[in-house]
Amino acid sequence: MSSPILERSHSSTVATARLAPARPAVPAELRITDNPAAAVLRAATRGPIFRDIAAQATGLSIATVNRQVSALLSAGLLRERADLTASGAVGRPRVPFEVDTDSYVTVGVHIGFTVTRIVAADLSGRILGGLEIATPQTGQDAALTIVARSAKAFLDRLPRRKPLWTGIALAGRVDPAGGVVDHPRLGWTAAPVAAVFSSVLDLPVSVSAHVEAMAAAELLLAGREPGEEARPGSSLYIYARETAGIAVTLHDRVHTPANGPGSIAHLPTGSDIDCTCGRRGCFEATVGERPLLERAVRKGILPKPEAPRRPAIADLYRAADGGDAAARQLLLERAEILGRTAALVRDMFNPDRVVLGGQAFTGWRPGMERVAKAFGESSTLPAADLRLSRFGGRVQEFAAAVTSLSVFYADPLSAMRRATRTAR
Repeated sequence: MSSPILERSHSSTVATARLAPARPAVPAELRITDNPAAAVLRAATRGPIFRDIAAQATGLSIATVNRQVSALLSAGLLRERADLTASGAVGRPRVPFEVDTDSYVTVGVHIGFTVTRIVAADLSGRILGGLEIATPQTGQDAALTIVARSAKAFLDRLPRRKPLWTGIALAGRVDPAGGVVDHPRLGWTAAPVAAVFSSVLDLPVSVSAHVEAMAAAELLLAGREPGEEARPGSSLYIYARETAGIAVTLHDRVHTPANGPGSIAHLPTGSDIDCTCGRRGCFEATVGERPLLERAVRKGILPKPEAPRRPAIADLYRAADGGDAAARQLLLERAEILGRTAALVRDMFNPDRVVLGGQAFTGWRPGMERVAKAFGESSTLPAADLRLSRFGGRVQEFAAAVTSLSVFYADPLSAMRRATRTAR
């Protein structure tokens, strides 16, 4: 997958967008389905594939594959590659097919506590480019409108591609059927996320809890390395950056509790850091980037902020790499807490594998080693299959992208009918 550099925008005003009537939210499908068209589409996302190879990869009969390929070609989701026709074969030429990666685009939005990322993705899950803006610190309706109009302005810069879907991933308690979100950190209550985005962009909208979406990206977009076998069973995804969260994948389906995702934000860590909940040592207050930077300023590791610039986590990483012992110690202490807490959560669930995602885990390479060491020393169970997210520092982007694509990966023909029926 490509790695385009996100553009940055510090403007909170964009051109006024035409508003359309709000449409009902469409719940994201954070799972691998047994829909035959979906199986064929997934097989084609990795590049050109012949029908007989697709039948082997999906376990479908060649007759079923032929029917699904014909339907997906008619819908415009696949295209044939006559230039790659197998030569020398007896009978009907073997013509491979692949996902059409040129005609369509979906837009994904990850609304973070301080930064919002807007990305465009093709139907293979490749991110084509993106925009990064400061999350508006205004009322929820105004903030959503600003972000939605920024997404529309960005999408309008891709006129040769037909937009199909919008996916929004964010923290908090998400009602995927209603498309509304409670986000205590941002002060949002029943925020009409889907309604605002569908009105501004005039596209179907799916909204997902962001850590669940990150787990779905590992399931639906990461694929397998060459020679790597399928991994049935359960996965535990642990995320930490500004916020912290977990998600569980069971047999090709991300578990999405009706009452919202579970929380690890207030797990005790033993630190003396004050939390907004009134207690001390809560996990999120201890490892989150903003409180970490505040401690670095108090300790004199970083200079006091001078408007308009605030200290960034990269400043702390540079100080540590430059030989500042206090900066290094602060980051290693965070890594130790990350590893111990991940082990605690792993021991509660005892999954088949553990995936660590978010820049708190991946942003500073020396810290990764300390996380793994603390995890191994703290877990009371046998050694775990522990790995970092394959998306590194781009987990937020791919969480947004998979939210915009998951309905296509679950039932592509139905999703295409819905998308083209409502497209501008």
